[in-house]
Amino acid sequence: MRVLQVTERDGRYVASLAETERPVPGDGEVLVRVAASGVNRADLLQIAGRYPPPPGEPEIIGLELSGTTDGTGAAVCALVAGGGHAEYVAAPAGQLFPAPPGLDLVPAAGIPEAFLTAFVNLVMEAHLARGERLLVHAGASGVGLAAIQLGKLVGARVAATTRTSAKLGALEGAGADLAIDARQHDFAEQIEGRWGRDAVDVVLDPIGAPSLEGDLRVLATGGRVVFIATMAGARTEVDLALVMRKRARLLGSTLRGRSRAEKGEIVARFRREILPAFASGALQVPVDSVFPVDRAAEAFHRMRENRNVGKILIAWPRD
Repeated sequence: MRVLQVTERDGRYVASLAETERPVPGDGEVLVRVAASGVNRADLLQIAGRYPPPPGEPEIIGLELSGTTDGTGAAVCALVAGGGHAEYVAAPAGQLFPAPPGLDLVPAAGIPEAFLTAFVNLVMEAHLARGERLLVHAGASGVGLAAIQLGKLVGARVAATTRTSAKLGALEGAGADLAIDARQHDFAEQIEGRWGRDAVDVVLDPIGAPSLEGDLRVLATGGRVVFIATMAGARTEVDLALVMRKRARLLGSTLRGRSRAEKGEIVARFRREILPAFASGALQVPVDSVFPVDRAAEAFHRMRENRNVGKILIAWPRD
């Protein structure tokens, strides 16, 4: 089978296809022929040598995919800890779920990483509830647009930020009640102007250090801030007196490094509580662009240059 290999040379991504043996499924695994795979920032970190796969997982990049199961031909999506950018993947059975009926397999590849990340952090970690207020940073990313939609599905009011004014419409289109250009405006001031002081119950933050002060400023008593990445820095000072006064909870969360058993529990609950919303139309997969595998390098450049609004996907031949 063919697998995607991506390297960086002189500041440019170079992608090629390499031949390797088709994976043999182990106990609790299912062989999936890949229709499409999703591009994530984790891929860029792994290419740079800063985000190796967990022990025992494939060295091939790629954390999500859609395709058909070998033998039965069932249409599925899968969350994996590595190996997604390939023609075939041996995926843990507990991390598979049916592709939504009526949705083509290519856009379906944009569900696993974005929506499971949003689900585990908003619902399972932060316990976002109906009537609460949610702030989503980097709202035009795949995870961001998924989180906005999921917040509205839960019954929350949602504010979302972006640093690109042209992306504000995408935040509103996903359901954001308040879309903020964080390059032009202080997001905390904008939220206070619309919702008042101490108004946000949950913050989903992939930015990191630069946004923490504002997160705590807008946080309600008993509020939760979930950090899922540190794109703009990991080290900062924290006003512990403010944390105590607000009884705030600062949560750190990752998905890739969790055990297969834990991921299986997450996926099972996602299937029950969230997956039907795709069939009903309450949730939409936010696809930015689809690249054929022979143009994969362009997909990684688009991700690194932050030009995407939603998911970037790579389509694999299905003939």
